[in-house]
Amino acid sequence: MNFDLTIDRNRTASLKWDHLRSVFGVEDVLPMWVADMDFAAPPAVVRAMHERVEHGVFGYTLQTDSYRDAIAAWMKKRHGWNVASEWIQFCPGVVPAMHLMVEAFTEPGDQVLIQTPVYPPFYRVVEDHGRELVQNPLKQDAQGNYAIDFEDLERSLSGDRVKMMILCSPHNPVGRVWSREELTRIAELCQRHDVLVISDEIHADLVYGPGAHTPFASLSEDAAQRSFICTAPSKTFNIAGLNTANIIIPNDSNRRKFGMAIERYSLGSITPLGVAATEAAYREGGEWLDALLAYVRGNMEYMRDYLHRYLPEIKMNLPEATYLLWLDFRELGMDDKELNRFLIENAKLGLNSGASFGKNGNGFMRLNAACTRATIEEAMSRLNSAVTAWRSVK
Repeated sequence: MNFDLTIDRNRTASLKWDHLRSVFGVEDVLPMWVADMDFAAPPAVVRAMHERVEHGVFGYTLQTDSYRDAIAAWMKKRHGWNVASEWIQFCPGVVPAMHLMVEAFTEPGDQVLIQTPVYPPFYRVVEDHGRELVQNPLKQDAQGNYAIDFEDLERSLSGDRVKMMILCSPHNPVGRVWSREELTRIAELCQRHDVLVISDEIHADLVYGPGAHTPFASLSEDAAQRSFICTAPSKTFNIAGLNTANIIIPNDSNRRKFGMAIERYSLGSITPLGVAATEAAYREGGEWLDALLAYVRGNMEYMRDYLHRYLPEIKMNLPEATYLLWLDFRELGMDDKELNRFLIENAKLGLNSGASFGKNGNGFMRLNAACTRATIEEAMSRLNSAVTAWRSVK
């Protein structure tokens, strides 16, 4: 598990590395944007895929009992959550699953609530289906910490027009791990106003405290019966390209209805390599994941200390989860276009614009810290040079 090893991802059809001109207009930026890691998948996953490839036949593939049992065992061991194997419904990705759920469980004109700033596809899965988007902006204090605005949330739900809430747990991009108490308040409000909950828990394994994440469906029987828990091995084990997600739906009726939506669009076929990789990851990937989290945390702490010492204009809090950093550039006094241009042209860095996560992301940028320490050091050096030059002319 040598996370310092540099793996050349250029010319591998990598979205992150080979798509720079389309995204940033240039090819000479250091890509630290889209949420995939620059590390090889766990050795057990690579080994399982080699064995499957050596078989040589890649026909239609079943979601076996062993596959489902591996997922359930991981949820029990990692999160203390008892998942029945029949609750697990395959989908090629979490975002496609959200589209299907919004379409199947709400009607045009219904309201769907999200908590901003948030992962950009959340907006599309609501608006693309003619549903009315309701935003419950997170509150940020003077120290940069985020919290849920429960007064606004209750006010938004009180009209009983909100039929569904899309919860990001842990939260992307701000990195919060919602406490059991916070999630319980959400669950109680959703029960009171009869709101379904899609809980995107794709970053649940990437937490920096054992047992810190609480699956929404584990809160109570009512929470379980009104929720759709979106999980995937993709972020955890860096296998997003295998298009394998698993939506956990305890409610029998809702699970059948979601299954019919999967069948309607013929999205139920899992790939042979997706099965092999997912099962190996969940059965044998725990030790690798623990080492990964320690390494990425080291990257984050290095960046925090560097910014504090050399670039105090740029604010950063250590996230409680994810390998993503939410950087506050507002003291530079640039609008979003200027900030993007500054980072691309002056710092030669390719980051995600905070504005794409919502209006309360203006002045922020998201940086992917799941890379080698050498990459982090190079990024800080580039940023330091750019900001030093900016100071001299401001």
